[in-house]
Amino acid sequence: VQLVESGGGLVQPGGSLRLSCAASGFTFSSYDMDWVRQAPGKGPEWVSTINGGGGGPAYAESGKGRFTVSRDNVKSTLYLQMNSLKPEDTALYYCARDGGYCALDSWGQGTQGTVST
Repeated sequence: VQLVESGGGLVQPGGSLRLSCAASGFTFSSYDMDWVRQAPGKGPEWVSTINGGGGGPAYAESGKGRFTVSRDNVKSTLYLQMNSLKPEDTALYYCARDGGYCALDSWGQGTQGTVST
């Protein structure tokens, strides 16, 4: 199993980032996938999930109305579109595979998103 995130960077408040997570080594469409972030000095925070078929997206309150999760099962890639970004969205963003019963059993290395002037 390999998960490789990309798309992070430095943006100003109000800006946007689109994160990607390229998956390999397993049948991507068979698994729900999640995004989790960790801000400096804080614990991990669940951000979003999407089921294997691309339905049932769910979001933490912090991202509702601003974040959109999606996936392309042909490309085995997970996405997170983040709009109207705030400084408090600054974090290392990880994608993770849901191995069942909401147990995240595989993680990428993370991609850094920084929101600052």
